[in-house]
Amino acid sequence: MRLSRRVLLSGALSTLAAPAVLGRGRARVAVVGGGAGGATVARHLAAGGAGALDVTLIEPNPVYHTCFFSNLHLGGLRPFESLAHRYDRLKAAGVTLVTDSAVAVDRAQRRLALAGGERLSWDRLVLSPGIDFVEGSVPGWTLAEAERMPHAYKAGLQTQRLRAQVDAMREGGTVCIVAPPNPYRCPPGPYERASMIAHRLSQVNPTAKILLLDPKESYSKQALFEEGWQAHYPNMIERLGPEMGGGAVEVRPDRMEVVIDGEAEAVDVCNVIPAQVAGRIAAAAGLVDDTGWVPIDPASMASLADPAVFVLGDAAAQGDMPKSASSASSQAKAVAMILLGQLAGAPVEPVRYANTCWSLIAPEDGVKVGGSYEPRPEKITSVDRFVSQTGENRATRLATWQQSLGWYAGITADMFG
Repeated sequence: MRLSRRVLLSGALSTLAAPAVLGRGRARVAVVGGGAGGATVARHLAAGGAGALDVTLIEPNPVYHTCFFSNLHLGGLRPFESLAHRYDRLKAAGVTLVTDSAVAVDRAQRRLALAGGERLSWDRLVLSPGIDFVEGSVPGWTLAEAERMPHAYKAGLQTQRLRAQVDAMREGGTVCIVAPPNPYRCPPGPYERASMIAHRLSQVNPTAKILLLDPKESYSKQALFEEGWQAHYPNMIERLGPEMGGGAVEVRPDRMEVVIDGEAEAVDVCNVIPAQVAGRIAAAAGLVDDTGWVPIDPASMASLADPAVFVLGDAAAQGDMPKSASSASSQAKAVAMILLGQLAGAPVEPVRYANTCWSLIAPEDGVKVGGSYEPRPEKITSVDRFVSQTGENRATRLATWQQSLGWYAGITADMFG
């Protein structure tokens, strides 16, 4: 939907009930977070508004590193630089980029406070802040210990640190991965990570082991991963679920030990992926509930606490949708359409959402899971689902892997222009 300046100025802005906006002639949309949700919605709003919207994207990092596909760097299959993306084309498309962090939201006055001291006024606010970690969810681990025991669940320096630790590990050493409880970013992520680290070790340290400690009884694509581990990395990956102590884990970063059901075990590398909640700006805005996530209207992604604030991606309580880049992108395009319609006083088609989660088990062995979703009164509801099957032939898995490469190119182009 492309909205002309004439449409926006011919009474459409009355829906905002804000005299300053009417006098100024441009509705102000502030977007917090420049990932798959935030960058996508900002670009689509700028393009669809045809210059009649003031779209500002607030993101602290001038270069964005995608968490999706970062496991492939850990596996030695993708250079770190390939994960890096700049915002230059968004600026060229009319998005105002503010390189800073949002620290407070005044919803009554519709103002956003930034760490650098700036205050931004907005008529609609879109929050796509991703995740933050629950301190203490893994006893013995805090963010201060992330240099010795990296989480690598926000891509960038943490990704590089974990890769360096794996590469420097002694021959025959042990990599420990502590998986998080539900819900968390990218449900197949820890298991693709185990696969990719196993691939790297099979090339440079084939007698090494991976110990995967998991508080969940089951996980996304479990049968596919276990089949792949047996085929590609026999006897290298050991997963302990809650029945084997995987849910009763403590870490000792100073000793490089993990404690499983009270028994200490020395490891060489420890990747701690803690429990997660919505990015902290969502709590600062007073939008999260006691789960740590933001309840939203399934039909619009608007916060239930404030219809002028929309929450995308990982931070939202998404019903049946997983927390993934694909989900965030789908939600972002729906919210852009809704906002353009609201600000123009135009009707908007009912939204539908979609998701695909890709995982690489080994080179040319890709699997996927996904589906389509509709808003229902109580939640976003799955209406169709697909998943790769065990026993698929090599050509099918190769085709899935090639599709995932096309998806990465497509989603990053949609995010950054």
